[in-house]
Amino acid sequence: MNLLAILSNIRLPDILDILFISIVSYQLYSWFWGTKAFKALIGIVVLSGIFIIAKSWGLFLTTWVFQILWQVFVILLIILFQREIRQMLERFNPLKNLGFKQSSGVGGWIPEFANWAFDAAKKRIGAVIVFERADLVFDLVTKGIAMECDPQPEILNSIFYKESPLHDGAILISNGKILKTSCYLPLTTREDLPQEWGTRHRASLGLTEQCDAWVMIVSEERGEVAFAVDQEIKKLSNEKELTAVLEDAVLRFRKPSKGIKEKIKSWFTRRFKIKAVVFGMVFVLWLIFAGQQNFEKKIDLPINFSNIPVELIVTEPINPSISITCRGLRKDVSLLNVNNIMTSIDLFSARAGTSIYTINAGNLVLPNDRIHVVKINPSRVELTLRKKINPNQKETSAIVKDPI
Repeated sequence: MNLLAILSNIRLPDILDILFISIVSYQLYSWFWGTKAFKALIGIVVLSGIFIIAKSWGLFLTTWVFQILWQVFVILLIILFQREIRQMLERFNPLKNLGFKQSSGVGGWIPEFANWAFDAAKKRIGAVIVFERADLVFDLVTKGIAMECDPQPEILNSIFYKESPLHDGAILISNGKILKTSCYLPLTTREDLPQEWGTRHRASLGLTEQCDAWVMIVSEERGEVAFAVDQEIKKLSNEKELTAVLEDAVLRFRKPSKGIKEKIKSWFTRRFKIKAVVFGMVFVLWLIFAGQQNFEKKIDLPINFSNIPVELIVTEPINPSISITCRGLRKDVSLLNVNNIMTSIDLFSARAGTSIYTINAGNLVLPNDRIHVVKINPSRVELTLRKKINPNQKETSAIVKDPI
């Protein structure tokens, strides 16, 4: 396969194809990284690679087993990971960004909440508070007691007081309201975390790995306030910083005014290395399968004449040409050019005057029989021939070649 020929024939649909799959692959990586579903996703990719290799190598038994068990395997995956699949489909929902989600009406509780958080840290009161954003969190947390109230300091103290039956677990805040207390969050499976991080930090990271929620952590041991977001822990130094985070990032009371150019630039620069690796893998995969894709290519060719009678000369048209469209596998069609295609019109029986000649696949010589001509334009050519004034006169108005 000539990779340079394939690369030289990349078109806009191919670029869009590569970009779309790269974006989808990156989103799947971001959503499922660190979860059980991600490990299953890697297993599917490995098994798919084995199946492709077995089929290309002609391993009959292996191919047959994969074809029989593949449908059952897909059904099992849907059953085992129905929550992750439902969550992924919810993230693809275009309506969630159109403003239909109810926003919190009053943000007056935020300053008091920020003061309470740092006061609780000084008093060594541990707490985990989940702030729901675009993704639904209910399916990701377990147990919990339903309630609906404002996150006022008095209520938070009564919940996280060490002797309270509700202090063990996290609380869920959505649209500025406490919806659930004593919730249990999924623990992260990462092994590169500091040893001093306890269950609160690991549970907070575990939730952010599966949704876009932000989780506030009040450390009982170190007296610190931090946020788990994008699978990272970010420490906060004062009430003002916490207030800004709650207003700008979590509850979205103030949206940063970014232009289209800034948003596009931010999307490309954020986690650039991972995106580059994903794009590279998708591009290599496209190159592997591109050669087997049906492909069409349009080529302009000069018309050659053969067996012209000695006493005649072609006067019109001068330097005639046609345009042909060929179809076949990309690995074959990409190699086509003016030098490996021959056009020939046999003028053995030609007479002086004007005649119309039909051009079809029989007038073309292609590199192999796997390539088919689907269109010839024009399909007919009008030639004018006249007798030579000087018998020794050579033809200069058309290219003449002997038949192959």
